[in-house]
Amino acid sequence: MKTESHKVGVIGCGYWGKNLIRNFSQLGVLSAVCEVSRTGRDLAAQIAAEAQVVDNVEKILDSKIQGVVIATPAETHFELAKQALEAGKDVFVEKPLALTYEQGARLVRLAREQRCILMVGHVLEYHPAIIRLQALIKTGELGKIQYIYSNRLSLGKIRREENILWSFAPHDIAIILRLTDTLPFQVIACGGSYLQPNIADVTVTNLLFNNGVRAHIYVSWLHPFKEQRLVVIGSRKMASFDDVSKRLILYDQRVDIKEGEPVPIKGDGEEVPFAPNEPLRLECQAFLEAIATRQPPLTDGYSGLQVLKVLQAAQSSLIMNGEPVTLPMEVYNEKGVLQYA
Repeated sequence: MKTESHKVGVIGCGYWGKNLIRNFSQLGVLSAVCEVSRTGRDLAAQIAAEAQVVDNVEKILDSKIQGVVIATPAETHFELAKQALEAGKDVFVEKPLALTYEQGARLVRLAREQRCILMVGHVLEYHPAIIRLQALIKTGELGKIQYIYSNRLSLGKIRREENILWSFAPHDIAIILRLTDTLPFQVIACGGSYLQPNIADVTVTNLLFNNGVRAHIYVSWLHPFKEQRLVVIGSRKMASFDDVSKRLILYDQRVDIKEGEPVPIKGDGEEVPFAPNEPLRLECQAFLEAIATRQPPLTDGYSGLQVLKVLQAAQSSLIMNGEPVTLPMEVYNEKGVLQYA
């Protein structure tokens, strides 16, 4: 089938899908939108008058467009991505990639077999502030990374089909894995369900890495104020990114040991500038670039699978009331290809 390599179709025009539709429309590449609800179809028509608006996924999959963007509830991600890949489409699926590691591994294998692009919507990995922070870490500005924590808190949006861990924490896990450039070997998660039975509203997840780095992720949709903050503690300096105030601060602070005693060294915080680009626009552009170049994007299927591995371990620990879960070692075959368990 001949394809229009720079055209995409979006499935879903809900809470987040409408933002993807806006961006792909403004980039001039949106061909069609699929939405089952009449309200969603009307909204899609307002946002992107140039796009065909349909109510059946098959109309997207049977079309000549090459890129399919999936912005539907998490429990539908696996099946829709699977159908799109089987149809030979490049796929950009919102986080999480799937609801189990096994499903995610099937999608990664299928994308490889079909020679299709598979991208996961970990939008904060495209945030200019996170990219700037990653550069500071790589150049040694912070020294040896010792501890990372991330808070993602607000009152709502409360979901019924997934808990707070699966709704909020994928962003934080993705960033921490990117900054540490490795997987943790142990995951511990605790939380509580207060509004709906067996759907956690608050969780705290602890990650322990082989190099001694520790991290914790605190997420809640039952919180009196909004906070989206990432803090990285290094041996030389410390950094804080506040996504609410849009500020990245580098602190010339550390703790030295003098005559056997820990001595805090306090310095001023310096605001670090970063590009004002919209992270979602950069993410959409990355998908288009991957389609054009056939090169994996930053947040490819494998990246999404790593996040799923940590999420699934955290969910297991949460169910066991905080029992530690050890992640299995990755196994490669004789050709150096990762074997997905």
